[in-house]
Amino acid sequence: MLAILKKEINTFFASPIGYLVIAVFLLLNGLFLWLFKGEFNILDNGFADLSAFFLLAPWILIFLVPAVTMRSFADEKKQGTLELLLTKPISHLHIVLGKYFGALVLIVIALIPTLLYVYTLSKLGNPEGNLDTGSIMGSYFGLLFLVAAYTAIGVFASSLSDNQIVAFIIAVFICFFFYFGFEGLSNYNLFGDAFYIEKLGMEAHFKSMSRGVLDTRDIIYFLSLTALFIILTKLNIKRANK
Repeated sequence: MLAILKKEINTFFASPIGYLVIAVFLLLNGLFLWLFKGEFNILDNGFADLSAFFLLAPWILIFLVPAVTMRSFADEKKQGTLELLLTKPISHLHIVLGKYFGALVLIVIALIPTLLYVYTLSKLGNPEGNLDTGSIMGSYFGLLFLVAAYTAIGVFASSLSDNQIVAFIIAVFICFFFYFGFEGLSNYNLFGDAFYIEKLGMEAHFKSMSRGVLDTRDIIYFLSLTALFIILTKLNIKRANK
C-alpha cells in the first residue's frame, strides 16, 4: 500500500497537476476572500472571522477533488496497467487505499497554506488575537472529514470508467448530491420529517462541526460515508478483475 501511495504522490508532483491543484485552490480562495467585493470578502465584513472561507471551500473542493482523483483508476484502465497492478501480491483493498491516501495527501497539502488566513486574521483582530479559535478548529476538522469523503467518492467514480472526464463528472455529481442534495430535498418535505432527510447530507454535519463542537455522530457519519465508497471501489475493482 505504501508503495502505491508514494507512486501516486510522485506522479502528482512529477507533472504540473499537483502544483496546479494547490495553486488553483489557493488562488480561488484568495480572490474571493481578500480581493473580490461580495459576501465572501473578509475585509468588507468588518469581523475577524473565517466563516466565509469555510462556506466557500466545500464548493471549490467539489470540483477540485474530482480533478485530482479522476485519473486514479481511469488512467490505469485506459493504459491497460490495471490488470498488471491487480496481479501484484497485494490485496485489492490495499490498492484502493494506496490510491485513496495518495489523493488525500495532495488535498491536505493544499489546505495547509490556508492556515495563514488564521494568522492574518489574528493580527487584524481588535484587539489582536481576537478569534473564535474553537469554531475555527472545528471547521478545519470538518473540512478534513469532508475532504476525506470527497476523495473516497472521487476514487470510486474513477473506478467506474476508463475516461477521466466521465469520472470527473460522475464524482462532481455525487459530491454535490451528498453535500447539498439532501438539504435541497428536505425543503420540499417529500419523504417525511425534513430534519432526518437533511441529516443524510454532508452539509448539515459539516455545519455542526463548524460550531466548534466535535459530535461523535458527525464523525461517525463522515467515516461511514468514506468507508462505504472505499468498499464500493474495492468491489468494483474486484469485479473488473474477473
